[in-house]
Amino acid sequence: MPTDTHMWITEAIKKLDAEVGRHAERAETPLRRFPLPAEWGIDLYLKDESVHPTGSLKHRLAHSLLMFALVNGDLDANTTLVEASSGSTAVSEAYFARLLGLDFVAVVPATTSPSKLALIEQYGGTCLLIADPNAVYAAAERLGAQAGWFYLDQFTNASVVTDWRCNNIASAIFDQLASEAHPEPRWIVVGAGTGGTSATIGRYTHYTKTATKVAVVDPEGSAFARAWAENCRHVIGCASRIEGIGRPRVEPSFIPAVIDEVLAVPDAGSIAAMRFLADVTGINAGGSTGTNLYGAFQLIARMLAAGETGSVVTLICDGGERYLDSYYSDSWVAERGFDLAPHTARLREFLQSGIFAVAA
Repeated sequence: MPTDTHMWITEAIKKLDAEVGRHAERAETPLRRFPLPAEWGIDLYLKDESVHPTGSLKHRLAHSLLMFALVNGDLDANTTLVEASSGSTAVSEAYFARLLGLDFVAVVPATTSPSKLALIEQYGGTCLLIADPNAVYAAAERLGAQAGWFYLDQFTNASVVTDWRCNNIASAIFDQLASEAHPEPRWIVVGAGTGGTSATIGRYTHYTKTATKVAVVDPEGSAFARAWAENCRHVIGCASRIEGIGRPRVEPSFIPAVIDEVLAVPDAGSIAAMRFLADVTGINAGGSTGTNLYGAFQLIARMLAAGETGSVVTLICDGGERYLDSYYSDSWVAERGFDLAPHTARLREFLQSGIFAVAA
């Protein structure tokens, strides 16, 4: 490696480290408690990843992907970065690329929300919109194969670049729960886009020998739920309508063996739950957070039926401001035929009775 490249990598790593230190007050995102009836003896926490500088859980992944590429010697001062993304990872990667002075191209489905596209461009990235969501991988890979380009490939590398033993989202959750009434959660509930978050949390719970179980919530048509149920990675699904989670194929970073359960969640249920969260707590979050909440309620209802107490943790993946023209828009929802009413009724009934009647 030329000396000047080595020096550039050293300085780039210092910049990434400094960025984490600069936002030390947000380095551990807060746990927000969802108000459940006290007599249930169950605490529900939402780890708020929307407070990261780029506004989503993917800030962690983007930082890890860039750091991994740097320490591997994959980048130099003239590298153009490229990624296949449904939006949020690309927003965060564009932020870090600008920090390092690198050009960045996001290959995204044409259905990606305009607000996410605007954020990518705000951070200096370029967006390449692809009509067929299944074609984003190949398009990004072709670009990355060019001389002077590097494909970050979150879907392959998400479960590799994060240290599952320490300094990750799982260790943070357990540290933050240490002084709570139920410090070892019964369940941690997450969605899967790359599968990296569930892999990190599942590996951590095994490594630390806790009894905590990991549940993945999966939107309609996604490949993950069927792949887990059938123990087969060769399942083909369809593009997800819940941005950030669900995939038409089983991604390499999805590690089924560390997951205890996968819950399929109807898309209308995800949207109803994100709106329900805003009504109950004033927290405006995205659709994947609604998917998380919908699944967490099901597991809590199961705990109540079994006479169990304890805690459940899920994530606020990103903020709702990115979805004002989609999931929070009544006209957008109606145009796409989503019927939120039965799901909203189911959520309200759960808070009153502790019973969650899963739709047939």
